[in-house]
Amino acid sequence: MAPNSVDANGVLFETDAATPDMALPTVPIQQADNYPRKLVWRNIIAFTYLHIAALYGGYLFLFSAKWQTDIFAYILYVMSGLGITAGAHRLWAHKSYKAKWPLRLILVFFNTLAFQDSAIDWARDHRMHHKYSETDADPHNATRGFFFSHIGWLLVRKHPELKKKGKGLDLSDLYADPILRFQKKYYMILMPITCFVLPTIIPMYFWGESFINSYFVVAMFRYTFILNVTWLVNSAAHKWGDKPYDKNIQPSENISVAVFALGEGFHNYHHTFPWDYKTAELGNNRLNFTTTFINFFAKIGWAYDLKTVSDEIVKNRVKRTGDGTHHLWGWGDKDHSKEEMQAAIRINPKDDKDD
Repeated sequence: MAPNSVDANGVLFETDAATPDMALPTVPIQQADNYPRKLVWRNIIAFTYLHIAALYGGYLFLFSAKWQTDIFAYILYVMSGLGITAGAHRLWAHKSYKAKWPLRLILVFFNTLAFQDSAIDWARDHRMHHKYSETDADPHNATRGFFFSHIGWLLVRKHPELKKKGKGLDLSDLYADPILRFQKKYYMILMPITCFVLPTIIPMYFWGESFINSYFVVAMFRYTFILNVTWLVNSAAHKWGDKPYDKNIQPSENISVAVFALGEGFHNYHHTFPWDYKTAELGNNRLNFTTTFINFFAKIGWAYDLKTVSDEIVKNRVKRTGDGTHHLWGWGDKDHSKEEMQAAIRINPKDDKDD
C-alpha cells in the first residue's frame, strides 16, 4: 500500500497510488464540519478594493487605454498565468516534469508577476488540496460551496485541520531549489516591483500611456483577472462538468475554465492523474497553451523528464470509475456501436478495398 494512503483523501504523486489504475485503495470522502469561520477583515477590505479597481480598469481597457496597453496587459496575463500553471502548479506542486535553471528562472519571474504567494507557499497549499481534497484539510474545500472555494477561503482564518495536517507535508524538494528560496526570502520586495510597479511604468515610458490607464489596466485589471481565472479552477471546475475519469470526486472537465486558465480546466483528469504534465488526456494543445509551452522548452532541452499516463491505464480507469461520458478512442473501436456508426455523417466515403 502506498505511504500515507489511509490518511490521504486524494492522489498527489504517482507514488501515492495503490491500485493498478493509479487510484487510492478507498473511495474518497467529501466532508466539511461546522467550524466557525473567523473573518480576516484586512483581506476582505483589500480584495474589495482590488475588484472595484479592476472593474474600473476593465472599463478603461475597453474605452480609454491605448491598443499597445491592452496588448501589453494581455501578454502579462499570459506570462503570469504560466507562472502559476507551468511553474507553481505542474513543475513545483506536482513535479510532473523537471526544468533546467534558465526555465526555472523564467517561471519564477512569471510566478512573481502573478502575485499568488511565493511558489513554495503556492505549491504547499496545492499539495494539501490534492492530498486532502474536499476535506477540512483542503485549503479551498469545495464542499463548503462555490464562494468559499473561489475566494472565501482567503477571507477567513485557516481551518485547524489544515494547520495540523500541513505540518506533516514534505516540502524538502522545494526548499532544495536555490531559485525558489531566493524568491521566498525576498518576495515582499520582488512582488510589488514585478506585479505592480513595472507594469505601470513600462506603458508610461515606452508609448506615453497615462498613469491612470497604466495602473488600472495593466496592474489592477490584469492582476485581478488572472486571480479569478485561477480561482475558477478551484470553484467552477469543482462544480460543473463531466467526470469521465472518476465520478467519485468533485473535480470536473470544464472547457470554459480550460480556455481562460491556459489548459487547467480538464480537472477530473488532473485529479485522477495529477502527475501528468499535460493535466489532460490528450494534451489538447488548442485549449492547453501550458502544455504547448512546456513542449517547446522540452524540444530545446530546458524541460525534461516529462511524466504522463499510458493509454491502457487511462482506459482501465475510465471503465472502472468513469461516469460514462468519456469519448471513444477511435472510429470502429470494439465498443463503438453499429447504430452510431451507421448514423454518422461521412463525407466522400469509399470502401477500404478501393485504396
